[in-house]
Amino acid sequence: MTASYPKHSDKTAIRDAATVIVLRDRMTEPRVLMGQRGARAAFMPNKFVFPGGAVDAGDADIPLARPMPDGCAARLRDDSETDRSHALAAAAIRELWEETGQVLGQPGDWTGAPPEDWHSFAATGHLPDASALQFVFRAITPPGRPRRFDARFFLVDATALASDPDDFSPACDELSHLQWVPLATARHDYDLPFITEVVLAEIEARAHDPAPPASVPFFRNDDESNLFKRLYGARLPD
Repeated sequence: MTASYPKHSDKTAIRDAATVIVLRDRMTEPRVLMGQRGARAAFMPNKFVFPGGAVDAGDADIPLARPMPDGCAARLRDDSETDRSHALAAAAIRELWEETGQVLGQPGDWTGAPPEDWHSFAATGHLPDASALQFVFRAITPPGRPRRFDARFFLVDATALASDPDDFSPACDELSHLQWVPLATARHDYDLPFITEVVLAEIEARAHDPAPPASVPFFRNDDESNLFKRLYGARLPD
């Protein structure tokens, strides 16, 4: 079943979201791409974060040059009522482009006009490519926050980028101070959200392993309880 993503007017409703952790020089001195949210941002103001954001209504229909690997897609389906893997992969690529100007794609022409929020990506001459995305973490924002997201975190090696990893000029202004942060010192030298610290520890532990994880940590903050579990993968029904 394909997920539907209507426009949300309730800012406290839990929205699907995709976050991208771009890892550079992973075998020598690993660094991750991060930026700082604005002081007036409703969600996590002033914090250093990975690029990412909510899934848009049209992301489920975006053509992908190559899909996400089957194992990662299966783990995305675990503990989910619908198959959101395609839309989440597209959202991850779109948010990475919008917030950092980095292209995760393959050269190609779009068939038909792309949605408005994909115009600038399509103008680079690329189709989004999800084949390098590794699903590595999932967390739901705790109750009581001004925004709540069901966030899936995707790891991608910087060698998969089709753009200059040091050129952030096409980025929007949502994140400032875009930079490659040393993985070894990020948790000590930057003002980070708690969940970002947790994810960084997970990435640091597996930085030298290029294979996707066999299971994915999931922090499920429900109204009744906080639950930690692991996602191993779910098959589509026959």
